Amino acid sequence: YGVRDPLGFRPLCVGEVYYDAKKVTGHIIASESCALSTIGASYLREVKPGEIIRIDKDGLHSCFTLQTDRQALCIFEYIYFSRPDTILMDKSVHKIRQNLGAELALKDDVDGDIVIGVPDSSTPVAVGYAQARGIPFTEGLIKNRYIGRTFIQPNNKLRRADVNLKYNSLKVNLCNKRVILIDDSIVRGNTMGPIVNLIREAGATEVHVRIASAPIRFPCFMGIDMSTKKELIAAQMSEEEICNHIGADS
Repeated sequence: YGVRDPLGFRPLCVGEVYYDAKKVTGHIIASESCALSTIGASYLREVKPGEIIRIDKDGLHSCFTLQTDRQALCIFEYIYFSRPDTILMDKSVHKIRQNLGAELALKDDVDGDIVIGVPDSSTPVAVGYAQARGIPFTEGLIKNRYIGRTFIQPNNKLRRADVNLKYNSLKVNLCNKRVILIDDSIVRGNTMGPIVNLIREAGATEVHVRIASAPIRFPCFMGIDMSTKKELIAAQMSEEEICNHIGADS
């Protein structure tokens, strides 16, 4: 069985498993479509909000429980949580992130020499921004693959320590450059400041921070580690104050 909540808050999809090139021999349910290809299954469709999927020896069966006209997919799935090779609401997460970067570029006229992203979820955003503005995209931060997602850490001390372990600067690309730094979001503001400082220490002359999501001003009670308003920097500070807090030029 697979059940998706009536608002469709989290993703869920169903895929087909083949015995040979033509015959469907089974089905599989996964939260992200990218999981299907790892076992040779193919994407069939999303489980609809409020839908119950049953898989048995006779195949795939569907019925509906509570239904509502309102949908409320968590926007962080597009911005941060989902893998870029996932299909979500029939849209490529990678392409959505590139489009976010292009939208950012339409609203910006800051002068810069290079565009870099905070790896990994921000990379397609940075590429979309760079392409739209005609400014070279390059690597500026090298990510340690053995460190997890810093904003999910239980306290600020651990988050700051993780930033130092998680990223190294690529000084050859950053030295004497006006850097446009793209990130997917600023939640608490504890990790962006050290990242900006890391880029300055590498020799960047300017650091302009651009964010792919709207300011996060309200808590989430659905399993994400941001449960109080007081911990969210955008709920406490204006954009100008956040800029000063993280040490960016803009």
